[in-house]
Amino acid sequence: MSTAPVLDLSPTLTLMVTGLLVAMLPLAWVWLKSRQATPGQRLRMLTLVTLFLTFDLVLFGAFTRLTDSGLGCPDWPGCYGHASPLGAKVDIAAAQAALPSGPVTFGKAWVEMIHRYLATGVGVLILAITLATWLDRRHLPVSPWWPSLTLFWVCVQGAFGAFTVTMKLFPAIVTLHLLGGLVLLALLRMQALRYQHGVHWGTAQQGWRAQGRHRVLWLGVFALLWLQIALGGWVSTNYAVLACSDFPQCQGSWWPSMDFAHGFSLWRELGETRQGDGLPFAALTAIHFVHRLGAVVVIAGLIWLACSLHARPDTRHTARWLFGLVLWQFATGLSNVVLGWPLLAAVGHTGGAAALVMVLVGAGLAQPGSQSSAQSSVLSFVSSSGKQA
Repeated sequence: MSTAPVLDLSPTLTLMVTGLLVAMLPLAWVWLKSRQATPGQRLRMLTLVTLFLTFDLVLFGAFTRLTDSGLGCPDWPGCYGHASPLGAKVDIAAAQAALPSGPVTFGKAWVEMIHRYLATGVGVLILAITLATWLDRRHLPVSPWWPSLTLFWVCVQGAFGAFTVTMKLFPAIVTLHLLGGLVLLALLRMQALRYQHGVHWGTAQQGWRAQGRHRVLWLGVFALLWLQIALGGWVSTNYAVLACSDFPQCQGSWWPSMDFAHGFSLWRELGETRQGDGLPFAALTAIHFVHRLGAVVVIAGLIWLACSLHARPDTRHTARWLFGLVLWQFATGLSNVVLGWPLLAAVGHTGGAAALVMVLVGAGLAQPGSQSSAQSSVLSFVSSSGKQA
């Protein structure tokens, strides 16, 4: 009599192979473009490409969440024990027939699995960067412990991705997963800057960031940005975007009825209070309204920082990026409210937050005489590389 295996590793192994295949294309591109480059230049190029793909992954993660595809495959890492929705078509069809408007459909399953494939590919690229840095560590400007930290963090991020599925979109876990993706972006951005400047972490620099009052301003704005991103993630994961459908007032009032205690009770199931009752609408209103108030503070801080940066010729380009991203975030945030949370605006709002993180990291680590963090951005790097090809 045949028995089922105690532990079926085939979905995990297939996912790893798929991630390797996803990573092969950017690895091959970097190898072809950097055959005459030094090891440091080659690793900087690979880090920038990985940063670009991680930014895309953050956007696709937002798309996965906003299309309610996070439970398109309700197990992990496979899909009903298979490596792709193709092998799980019987289970998906049964789940869809039982609940046509539910979280499991063929389309949502593919969105969820493509997100996992891309995430695994990014993990493979970070692993390649780490191994290459350790192998050639004596000739590189970046300590191998830096990419090792990034590799550790991408593993943590993968664990949060698994918990997102297995804990059925638990709001605190989903919000931490979003924050973790942006932390990964920040780590890669700092790593790329270290390769660019050719200095080890901790080496003294006389850049913009070293100036006392400006550094305090940058640190304050950067901290406020992370708090606001956490609030935005809490709004999204609790589906509180439409709790206020008018602007600048909310529900026709400057101070609507709000339930802060239930709204900001962090460890609870989706749509429920900690006691298991339904989450009151006033709690959703509180979540939305606090994010809206936070936006006022963060926008003021970003404009203040941008004005400070604009006063210096070497950071003026970064200031323009900040001004542009503030306008982008305001426009996409307002569109989410007054247009009923359109998918394009919602994904764009997440993308704007990710771009702000990268620009502020670059502003904080800028070297004297460099145009800006934004001017050496991943997009301009890929564009210039394409022109040389």
